[in-house]
Amino acid sequence: MTAQVTGPAAIEADLASVFDGANVTLLAVTAGVVALLLIVTYRSPILWVVPLLVVGVADQAAASAATHVLKAVGIPWDESTIGILSVLVFGAGTNYALLLISRYRDELRTHSSRHEAMALALRRASEAILASASTVVVGVLCLLLSAFPSTRGLGLACAVGVLVAMAFVLLVLPGALVLFGRWIFWPQVPREGQAVLADSRSLWRRIGDAVAAAPTAYIAGTLVLLAAMALGLTQLRSGLAPEDQFLETPEAITAAERLGESFPAGTSDPLVVVTRGDEAQVDELAAAVGDVDGVTQVTPVEPEGGIGQVQVVLQAEPGSDEAQAAVGEVRAAVEGYADTHVTGGDATALDEEEGNVRDRLVVMPLVLALVLLTLVGLLRSLLAPVILVTSVVATFCAALGVSWWLFTGVLGFGAIDAGMPLLAFLFLVALGVDYNIFLITRTLEEAREHGTRDGVLRALGATGGVITSAGILLAAVFAVLGVLPLVVLAQIGVVICIGVLLDTLVVRTVLVPAIVRVLGERFWWPRRVDHAGRHREDEPEPATV
Repeated sequence: MTAQVTGPAAIEADLASVFDGANVTLLAVTAGVVALLLIVTYRSPILWVVPLLVVGVADQAAASAATHVLKAVGIPWDESTIGILSVLVFGAGTNYALLLISRYRDELRTHSSRHEAMALALRRASEAILASASTVVVGVLCLLLSAFPSTRGLGLACAVGVLVAMAFVLLVLPGALVLFGRWIFWPQVPREGQAVLADSRSLWRRIGDAVAAAPTAYIAGTLVLLAAMALGLTQLRSGLAPEDQFLETPEAITAAERLGESFPAGTSDPLVVVTRGDEAQVDELAAAVGDVDGVTQVTPVEPEGGIGQVQVVLQAEPGSDEAQAAVGEVRAAVEGYADTHVTGGDATALDEEEGNVRDRLVVMPLVLALVLLTLVGLLRSLLAPVILVTSVVATFCAALGVSWWLFTGVLGFGAIDAGMPLLAFLFLVALGVDYNIFLITRTLEEAREHGTRDGVLRALGATGGVITSAGILLAAVFAVLGVLPLVVLAQIGVVICIGVLLDTLVVRTVLVPAIVRVLGERFWWPRRVDHAGRHREDEPEPATV
């Protein structure tokens, strides 16, 4: 005899078991991926240890601080919260560390004192890091408006995590780097008098020069590419059935499938009509529900304590479109009865879908507005923030469109999780803007000496390597979510991985520099950026006397 357990509680138990020991596994894989990429980035057998240790300690501190804050304010969290928090802390923290170390190494080429070099690097990098962290914190805090308590908990936990990661990078990492001296960069030790990145002919500067030769063509080509990738959005289908939530089929799903072979498919998860009334009203409800198409079995339960039930078995498979349509018809059939509600797995799924639609309509526009206001305050400009935010939204649409084809054509998913687009959008917008902040703040710095059009090329040459390394690292870190056998986390990881790579390698490298080259000083409108010893690029040269 084979005995198996199924039903809503069994499915929830199998979902929870996915995370048994998962946080340790996720942390180990994440740390391993970060260590490998840091070694490749720095090509040093020593340097990678310092930022990894600092970010690793920050991760543990963030997990402790976040859970204490959630407990203090009374917001619940689920098993996935700490896992996603660790991925975010490692990704964001390592990005900030890469930016600071790159600037420190550059300053060591122009200063004999490593203390002076770090002071200058910290002052110049901290503006971009603070702005970056602010956009992420503002974005994730918007999740506090979600209809779902666990999503609100995730938003608050991520905000705490990013603040802790930023604090460790700005307060702990500089001292650790200075303590070890220049030799920490061995074998590529920076020496005073070497050329700085902005003056070098790096790969990214050569790419910038190619873009500068035909910026309009690059803008048109990039926009066509993003639009083609976004075509998958027209085919999106959301809502995962219970059996589609797992990458590996658990016992609860196997038992439900076997039950459906011999009984109506809805036997494992019936609808329940709950009412406050007497036995006569329960019988009336049972008769009304029994006339609904798709209902195969109706079982009235005598009231206890004034609460009665009607158990309703559907012919349709749980999680299917037919089952959700039947939920709507059952609710319509009992609409005229006071204090009467329809619950059960399919009813809950229908309500969750409506809640996710509501979250997208409320949270997504708010995230865009707050990130836009943050950039306006940072750059003291109106046009530049609009361009940067629009470019990140285009990246999200392209990444989600391509991911849909990947989900259906390669991975075999029939739909996306209803809550996935919101989380993917949030992380991509908040983190994607980071790379534009790194590039544009450096462009503003260079523009004061060389003008905006030349400044963006110098900024691309100086930041291209570190931003690309940061983007690849962040993409790999989020892809690590795929080690957990849960479809929603795998989908989040895929969309963010593709989006970050697209933003890093295409939008930030080609599209944004091309737009800046076309607009020149107008990019900062209404701000006016003068550069020393030169006239603004949109003014004619004075006549020679």
